[in-house]
Amino acid sequence: MPSDRTNLITEIGRRLSREEWPIVGMTLRQFGFQETVNYEGDDRLGYVVFTIESGEDAALLSLTHHLRSWDESPRPHVEPTFWQTDNFRLFVSHLASHREFAGNLKGNLLEFGVSAFVAHDDIEPTRKWQDEIETALKTCDGMLVLLHPGFHESNWTDQEIGYGMGRKLLIVAVRFGHDPYGFIGRLQAMEGQGKGTSDLARELFDILCRHPQTRKRIAESLVTRLEKSESFSCTKRTMDLLDKLQYWDSLLSTRARSAVQSNPQVRDAWRVPNRLEQFIERIEAAPPTSASA
Repeated sequence: MPSDRTNLITEIGRRLSREEWPIVGMTLRQFGFQETVNYEGDDRLGYVVFTIESGEDAALLSLTHHLRSWDESPRPHVEPTFWQTDNFRLFVSHLASHREFAGNLKGNLLEFGVSAFVAHDDIEPTRKWQDEIETALKTCDGMLVLLHPGFHESNWTDQEIGYGMGRKLLIVAVRFGHDPYGFIGRLQAMEGQGKGTSDLARELFDILCRHPQTRKRIAESLVTRLEKSESFSCTKRTMDLLDKLQYWDSLLSTRARSAVQSNPQVRDAWRVPNRLEQFIERIEAAPPTSASA
């Protein structure tokens, strides 16, 4: 839509014009934009806008993704096999004696686009235990702490929490007869007693949707899930989750609308294209949100 393209072109222009001319030219060429030889101005912003204005939507989206990544703290260049591709990455700190519960919760969280790392399920016997846990801690987007009795006495759990706090991750605690303590004592814990893993997964998803540190990543993971949907049921489930989001931006609008055009599992899913357009119109009409506001 014209408004989406205008927003993308404006954002690209403002971000890329901060760079020196050689970087501007090289970046535009890498994303398929032909250098402009008949531009008469000498300002980088005007040049970038003039060059990309007639570009394809896909090229504008790719370039915007690239430029936004400059503003984010880079993840280590490692892609562990235990994360589900494109999902929100959640490290689950738990006692070995409750690994079955943690494993069941992991399965429920996948329904919400959340890939959980549960050490006793995800580490292969031949891998070094400590190295794999450290890799998960380095690459996760947030942390869940299952506070069962005896949690504080573990040799590992306090170290995991300390690592997460050092990365300034969102840490969500769930109380199972053990209150948050020490540096996490100030956290508002979810009550876990008497709840099943499906209920806890739903409550956690709601928290991740609301919290400024995680709501952008959740929104991005769901839009990616929509783009890659391979069934009507997956599309409808994803649409239900999109309705709960509290973060949105123009790039996500463009990607979601493109999914309707390019993916038949989205385009032909009953009522989904209309619901998606209504959702976008509603969330764009709301006060603007940011990842950290």
